Amino acid sequence: MTAKKTDPLARTRAADATMEPIVFRDRRDGGRRLVSRLERYRGASRTVVLGLPRGGVVPAAEIADALSLPLDVIVSRKIGAPGNPELAIGAVAEGGEPYLDARLAELTGASEAYVAEETSRQRREIDRRRALFREGRPLVVPPRTTVILVDDGIATGATVVAAVRALRQQRVDRLVLAVPVAPPDTVARLRELVDELVVLSTPEDFGAVGSFYEDFQQVTDDEAAALVARARETATPQAVHGTHV
Repeated sequence: MTAKKTDPLARTRAADATMEPIVFRDRRDGGRRLVSRLERYRGASRTVVLGLPRGGVVPAAEIADALSLPLDVIVSRKIGAPGNPELAIGAVAEGGEPYLDARLAELTGASEAYVAEETSRQRREIDRRRALFREGRPLVVPPRTTVILVDDGIATGATVVAAVRALRQQRVDRLVLAVPVAPPDTVARLRELVDELVVLSTPEDFGAVGSFYEDFQQVTDDEAAALVARARETATPQAVHGTHV
């Protein structure tokens, strides 16, 4: 995986996050609050916003619209533990190799056969969603592109790690991770994988991402796809020609 560049501002932006919990009205509110931290990318050429479906597409759409940048998605799916699919022991993203937390896999009794089967199942789901969001086309990020990767919040970070690894394989020029909320230990780990990490709140007592939103209703495939389609229809010529994703 390509080593990340040293950015003297990246640590500052992560440190700017408050450890006090912030309760966001909804995902759109989370995205709007991130915009002020990303102003230097406004209208930038060869820059794209990628949301992690489904929940991350909503704040990503707010950011892309406010900063006049193109919007797309990168589909990343968790690999759940045996008997506990909500516990991520790893993840796989489109265009990338699976990421596996070997310690968690061992603790949960996930055999190699189980991991292989679950990974295959998630790849099929990735193909289904890629058909929905991009008519089946693979995600291709041109060289020297800046990617702003957005999610609605991070708990363990498995799906984000898989997405970051997949994007590094495409040799992006700069990788920015922007999220409203994440726990401090996850932030510390992810900061080492990206060129810049923008996070608004890093509460010690984390719990679940949804606890930091007044409205955290599930985003449907159709809702997320509609946001991406609308962004493509209303993109400015500068946004369209700045990067071709």
